[in-house]
Amino acid sequence: MGEPVSGSPRVLLRTVDVARESGYSVQQVRDLERLRVIPPAPRSSNGYRSYTPIHVHALRAYRGLAGAVGPVAARQMLTELRTETIAEAASAINAVHVRLARERDEALRAQQALGAIQAEANTPEFEHESDAMTITELAGALGVRPSTLRFWEQEGLVIPERVTSLRARRYGLSAIRAARIVAALRGTGYSIPAVREIMGSLHQLDGLGETRRILRQRLDQIATRTVALLRAGADLEAVVMSAQEPTIAG
Repeated sequence: MGEPVSGSPRVLLRTVDVARESGYSVQQVRDLERLRVIPPAPRSSNGYRSYTPIHVHALRAYRGLAGAVGPVAARQMLTELRTETIAEAASAINAVHVRLARERDEALRAQQALGAIQAEANTPEFEHESDAMTITELAGALGVRPSTLRFWEQEGLVIPERVTSLRARRYGLSAIRAARIVAALRGTGYSIPAVREIMGSLHQLDGLGETRRILRQRLDQIATRTVALLRAGADLEAVVMSAQEPTIAG
């Protein structure tokens, strides 16, 4: 979290002061004001902008939010926080924490799935008819809709066998394993093209190792985003509290 900004919310600051306190350049401060990351600064009698400590808090909060959810979402969230009640603002900030926690849990589940798949891959495979699954059974096991499996099939991610007489889909062990990986990666937030690339790498040497590396990288990114949000905590609090006194925010 940033160091406390000296002075009361009524203290007037120059652009250069705000830049020094927030860690942005003078031009960045002006640009972020134009983008409404911070409220418009009133002009003093000599025509210069007059900022307050709240503007510094907003800029610091933006830095943390941008690291956690991206600059576009951070700009929108800060604009909303300046007009919401304490309860609404707290709910919005908590939702970001929940989202990051969910992404982390999904990445960990993907890692666990890959570990189980690797263990199975090292076991001699003797596939029996009873090992196969119908599309309904596999969808239920993965917690997805049958239509999702059909979509993955269209995208070339999970290719089932077929019972020719009824054209019913039948998934053997290799297809089931592929479906588990796809489900884990999609649950972690990977796009279809990214999943296709990862699935292609599994057929190469050390494909599982590369996929595991990608998931470790994903976890590191989530941790960095979480820390950025935590560092913004005190500044977010200042922004939220300033919304209860509109005259302070300018």
